[in-house]
Amino acid sequence: MNIGSSPAAEYRYGAIFVLGPSSSGKTTLCDALSKELDIRPPQYIKEVARNVMKTHGFTRDDTDTYEMQYAIMAAQLEAEERAAAALQTMVVDGPRLILSDRSAIDPIVYASTAEAPGALDRRHRLMGDAALQRMLPSYRGSLFVVLEPVTEWLEDDGVRSLEDPERYNRVLFATLRELGIPYVKLGAEMKNIRARVDLVLSHLLGVAVLSSRARADTPARGLIPTTNLPSQDTVAQ
Repeated sequence: MNIGSSPAAEYRYGAIFVLGPSSSGKTTLCDALSKELDIRPPQYIKEVARNVMKTHGFTRDDTDTYEMQYAIMAAQLEAEERAAAALQTMVVDGPRLILSDRSAIDPIVYASTAEAPGALDRRHRLMGDAALQRMLPSYRGSLFVVLEPVTEWLEDDGVRSLEDPERYNRVLFATLRELGIPYVKLGAEMKNIRARVDLVLSHLLGVAVLSSRARADTPARGLIPTTNLPSQDTVAQ
């Protein structure tokens, strides 16, 4: 049995949000966490932006528009509400956890880093959205994991250009801090997927988790002490 899906496991958070720029390994990490923790839809939320673009007919040329980013934010929040409701009303075969490969914060960052005029106005409108404001208390009590870009993994994801993933993360960190949402950084030096999963589990469980397979090629700085886990990384105050 996977350590994360053990019935005896006590989780410090009710939701895990994995954020970061394109080609930082979000999908791979989320799929691995889903398998490790036995989290299935609707508790596992993924590909919201792609689905919105498909159903609304948006293209990457619309990325700078308020309409596209608002539609993505609204769809993400609705998916999170469905997942939370399912945990309350359904008999869930697995842990009572929500896992998502993005959050409602992502559209704010995309709007803020857009090249088109009016980026600041779009950012303020999205940050002031009533549904987002209602979700913030839940976000502040969730586990946010931000992945740093890995240069050799960079590729076009079809959703947004990859001009400056470092800038994306700078704005993301600033936005999370502004909204008072704590977060954990996962550095580009940690590429081993087992080590990445173990790091997230360490924060989720509040104990050090390191498999023998990851131990051989994981630098020590990638491991997190078991005391005050969130404070060991950059955390919003």
